Amino acid sequence: METSGDPNQPSSPNVRREVEGMQEMSTLRHRNNANSENEEIDEEETYTLSVEQVFESKSVPSWKEQLTLRAFVVALFLAVLFSVIVMKLNLTTGIIPSLNVSAGLLGFFFVRVWTGLLERCGMLRQPFTRQENTVIQTAVVAAYGLAFSGGFGSYLFGMSSRVANQAPEANDAKDIKDPQLTWMIGFMFCVSFIGLFALVPLRKIMIIDYKLIYPSGTATSHLINGFHTPEGTKLAKKQVKMLGKFFAGSFFWGFFQWFYTGGDDCGFTSFPTLGLEAYSRKFFFDFSSTYVGVGMICPYIVNLSVLLGGVLSWGLMWPLIEKKRGDWYPDDISSTSLQGLQGYKVFISIAMILGDGLYNFGKVVLYMLWTVAKNIKKKRSALPVSDSDGGDIIPKPISFDDEKRTQLFLKDQIPLWFALCGYIGVAIISIIALPIIFKPLKWYYIAVAYVLAPVLAFCNAYGCGLTDWSLASTYGKLAIFCIGAWAGQGEGGVVAGLSSCGVMMSIVSTAADLMQDFKTGYMTLTSPRSMFVSQVIGTVMGCFIGPCVFWLFYKAFKDIGLSDSNYPAPYAIVYRNMAILGVEGLGSLPKNCLTLCFVFFAAAIVINLLRDLAPEKLRKYIPLPMAMAIPFYIGSYFAIDMCIGSLILFIWEMVDKAKADQFASAVASGLICGDGLWTLPQSILSLAKVNPPICMKFLSRQMNARVDEFISTL
Repeated sequence: METSGDPNQPSSPNVRREVEGMQEMSTLRHRNNANSENEEIDEEETYTLSVEQVFESKSVPSWKEQLTLRAFVVALFLAVLFSVIVMKLNLTTGIIPSLNVSAGLLGFFFVRVWTGLLERCGMLRQPFTRQENTVIQTAVVAAYGLAFSGGFGSYLFGMSSRVANQAPEANDAKDIKDPQLTWMIGFMFCVSFIGLFALVPLRKIMIIDYKLIYPSGTATSHLINGFHTPEGTKLAKKQVKMLGKFFAGSFFWGFFQWFYTGGDDCGFTSFPTLGLEAYSRKFFFDFSSTYVGVGMICPYIVNLSVLLGGVLSWGLMWPLIEKKRGDWYPDDISSTSLQGLQGYKVFISIAMILGDGLYNFGKVVLYMLWTVAKNIKKKRSALPVSDSDGGDIIPKPISFDDEKRTQLFLKDQIPLWFALCGYIGVAIISIIALPIIFKPLKWYYIAVAYVLAPVLAFCNAYGCGLTDWSLASTYGKLAIFCIGAWAGQGEGGVVAGLSSCGVMMSIVSTAADLMQDFKTGYMTLTSPRSMFVSQVIGTVMGCFIGPCVFWLFYKAFKDIGLSDSNYPAPYAIVYRNMAILGVEGLGSLPKNCLTLCFVFFAAAIVINLLRDLAPEKLRKYIPLPMAMAIPFYIGSYFAIDMCIGSLILFIWEMVDKAKADQFASAVASGLICGDGLWTLPQSILSLAKVNPPICMKFLSRQMNARVDEFISTL
């Protein structure tokens, strides 16, 4: 999964489920012919072909032929669609499931339709290949990835006055920067490209010499290879049909719900399904098809961990701490002040996130060092760092597929000088431009970050290749504390810390994504040059699309970022308070909050350790601290939606596991995409001042009697 509240989560089991099916399709069984004539075929005699033997009869297009206009037109459309979806998820809970299956499937479908129409008209000049499919996938993921890593629901929005005004701490002018479309686009261009150049010289080491797995990249390649086999094409058409049905249903369900939201706390999203008392504690089903779909994609343990976190916090801890009002925190304090209950919600959540992140950071680093030491013993450490430095030496292949893939991967070189010049050039532009955008962010802060970034990017990309875990957000949080403390209180340390988080996160995240893409390209015989170009074009798209989509949300929904709104942007307040903590120190916490933070920080580490040490049968029942931390701040209403999605999938697998394995991802993607796309017309209606005609609100019997009595007096 791309992100589960944080980009530190591994790819979804539904992706893996999809991969297993595609792998079966990729290894085709062919009947043996007695000779080249049309003779009787013995159906019992079969032989098995590898993936590249299946595609051997198809020529591999040159890297320029892989970059087609139709591919980027489709990629642009899908980039807008998925950016809207990711932005909505980003601003509601921050849980972003893997959408790679959806992107690959829809990219395949749209180009197939395009080429099919041209073929019927006799105008088809170039067939649709798996290399072109890979280019689409790469550009789309690069574009919508910036909707998350751009910080629109976290560090970037955390600078705004709307988030800052929810607490009196650190809300002076130097620590606030409100969103503007122009500077957000400029910021994205400054920080989004440098990661593309950081590790290009090391691609041979990562992909060929160390043979890193990059599970998500490998999964995507198996999907794409499977789509382009005869059996894969048939299944893909069925999956698209299923996705289309649930897409339409989800879209019109969102449209139907809109009619009943003509006021505050109106509509199905405020339906007290478990009673009014449970509703006041954030326990209710809000009829969100998006999060039902997310629940079908996320592993069962993630959904149950989120629900457990909600029960622990809103069902147990917060009611107990509320009873300490007047003792642990002042009686007359604002509900949004960090000196009150809000402080416990935010900082305990931060403690769990940091404990989980630092544990996994240490685990990945230790595993990486162990693997490197093992490779050194095998005398595999003295390797060329670029194609120009011995890169034409092809390692001894272990299979037909490896031989063919290695030859093509080393064929189209990306020169070392190009990568170095690109990195230095973009770094110089950023060092000059970013202090103009963010006054507290001094040029030497950025210079230090860019000196350290290649090392951190390598660590992240290497760890991601081994475990599929990207620790980009962990590096970003470290930057918040380090740069925030360096800048200091009264000198705009909050803005400096948050903006430096964006600089560091973008570099290490993009570098890991690029290596994932190189792995996908390696497995689908797509040229490294075309992969790099498609990543650049996708990044350019994302630099415009991400800020524009966020700006649409920001202007259309006036309560975005407020804790009791439909778009609370929980990670914005979390990241801002991390920056405040880095600048002001621990003295800003309410009574006993620090003790509780230490307890939950340690608990996150212990739970992770138990997960790693426990037998496989027990491990799947141990919750994930990162997932548990999410509802501490915003409540568990979305956890109920996700658990319903898990329940649907569980029952489906019990009834017909084969069909569930084939179509669960398509159904979930349809639910997510349909509801996500409805957000666009909903935003346009809001901007046009078109309000829903009905307010459906739920009252207690006593309150209803008082309302009726009041109305009767009019």
